[in-house]
Amino acid sequence: MDYAYFTMPLHPFTRDYTTTLKEDRAAVQLADKLGFAEAYIGEHVTDRAETITDCATFIASLIDSTSRIKLGTGTVNLPNNHPLQVAGTIAMLDHLLEGRFMFGISPGGLLSDAEGFGNLDNDRTAMFVEAINHILALWTSEPPFELKGKYWNISTRKTFIPEIGQGMVVLPYQKPHPPIVVTVVAPFSKGVVSAAERGWLPISANFLQPKWVASHWPMYAEGRAKADAKANPKDWRVARSIFVADDEATAKRYGKGLDGPYAHYFKSLMRKLVANGRAELFKTDRAQPDSAVTLEFVIDTLVIAGTVNSVVDQLLSFRETTGDFGTLVYAGHDWKDEKFARRSMELFAAEVMPRLNRAIGASAAAAD
Repeated sequence: MDYAYFTMPLHPFTRDYTTTLKEDRAAVQLADKLGFAEAYIGEHVTDRAETITDCATFIASLIDSTSRIKLGTGTVNLPNNHPLQVAGTIAMLDHLLEGRFMFGISPGGLLSDAEGFGNLDNDRTAMFVEAINHILALWTSEPPFELKGKYWNISTRKTFIPEIGQGMVVLPYQKPHPPIVVTVVAPFSKGVVSAAERGWLPISANFLQPKWVASHWPMYAEGRAKADAKANPKDWRVARSIFVADDEATAKRYGKGLDGPYAHYFKSLMRKLVANGRAELFKTDRAQPDSAVTLEFVIDTLVIAGTVNSVVDQLLSFRETTGDFGTLVYAGHDWKDEKFARRSMELFAAEVMPRLNRAIGASAAAAD
């Protein structure tokens, strides 16, 4: 099993912005040194807690300070951007990284962004589909372009001068385009069926209960079958909030404490999602009342915290519920204590993942 990194990020909105940007860059740089395979960066424009406003720009700032890790948009919120601009920016970024890039896309989930961009009352899923169809057409069809849609029309026909390259677009480094990744949130997601049918790769969100994460794989397999292809668990990425400490007392205080950074993350996220009618994401059963979705309950069920051995055991138990997957995605949280945050990533990469993979290998061998 590979391991990757994902950050929204989400910081206390009172923290200094320059400092948190440096912290977010340091986390990805550390992930690169520790052998993380990929790192995905979120973006939001109208949120003082989630403060990376353009994930492509942020990724560009890391090109020369990372060497092995693949960097991914996590995600470009397509309804909030013009498809032509996205096609050009992503193609250039793919070249700057010489293919060390993953293209994460979504309709965008932050309602204040949707309102700010004038999309609050629009069908943002339809906008998302139209946008990615335009982007792929720009990368795979011959100019001049004449793309028509409900939300965007893109043409270079009137001004096309092929002998000097005018009216053309830059094509990505990876052919025909970078791997496309989507974040899967809803239990029994219908969207992942369509994504799988198109060959896109799924990341199951870190704030879902294990039983809802498990519901994603059959839907993904269904989509691959529709494309006459076999679903490969190695393509499935699953995110979790993980804190690894040298002792259980620290793990409990920092990872599970109500004044810790993990609690801050879920408190903010719950406020947004529960208010948006999505409390079921945090429930262990759909019949569970919304009143049962307390911060203490969510931290207890969704944060994996402990010493190395304890975290390995918890991850093996989690995997028994979800089934096999190819990449465990470590969710980044605010570095309230930089020493603990760095140590957690180090222990995760150096000790948790090797022990986890040995246990998985031994279990597979015993089953054979």
